[in-house]
Amino acid sequence: MSFPPSPRARSGPRRRSLLAVAPAALLVAGCSAGPGDSGAGGGSRPSAADRARARAARDSGELAARYDAVVAAHPKLAERLRPLRAEVVRHAEAFGGTADSSPSPSAAASASGTPGSGKAGPSASPAAVPAKPKDALAELAAAEREIADRRVKALLDAPGELARLLASVAAAGAAHVYLLTEA
Repeated sequence: MSFPPSPRARSGPRRRSLLAVAPAALLVAGCSAGPGDSGAGGGSRPSAADRARARAARDSGELAARYDAVVAAHPKLAERLRPLRAEVVRHAEAFGGTADSSPSPSAAASASGTPGSGKAGPSASPAAVPAKPKDALAELAAAEREIADRRVKALLDAPGELARLLASVAAAGAAHVYLLTEA
C-alpha cells in the first residue's frame, strides 16, 4: 500500500523564496519603461510601434486625399467612392492621425485643375488623376493594394493590438480593391 506524498515534498518555488523575490520584481517592473510610457526625455526616438502607427495614419490620410482628387476630377464617381473614402478616414483616425470627413477644397481645386495624363503610380501626388474614370478607379485600387500589402508586412513586427489593427485595416483595403475593380 502506498502512502500519499508528504505536503513538505513540493516541487516549485517555496513561499519564502517568492516573498523574498516579490519586492525586487516590483522594483524592476516599476523602473522599466512600459509600452505606454512616452518617456520623459524629449530626445528619445519613437518606438517601432509608434513609427508604424504614424506611417499607417499618414498612408490613410494620403489615400483619402487621392479619393478626394478622383471625386473632384470625376464627380460621377462621388456616390460610389463616398463610403470607401469614409472608411479610409476612419482608418487614419484609428491609427491616431487626423483626417477631415469631407473633401478639402484645396485638394479638389488642385485635382480639377490638372486632370492628368497617363498612368501614375500609387505613390504619385493626388493631383495626377487619369482622364478616364475607369483608369482613375484602377489607380485607386492599386494605391489601396500597395498600402494593404505594406500593412501586412508591418504587422509582422507590430505588438499585439497594433498588429490586429493593421491586419483589420489591411483586410478592409483588400475589400476596397475588390469593390474598386468590380464594374
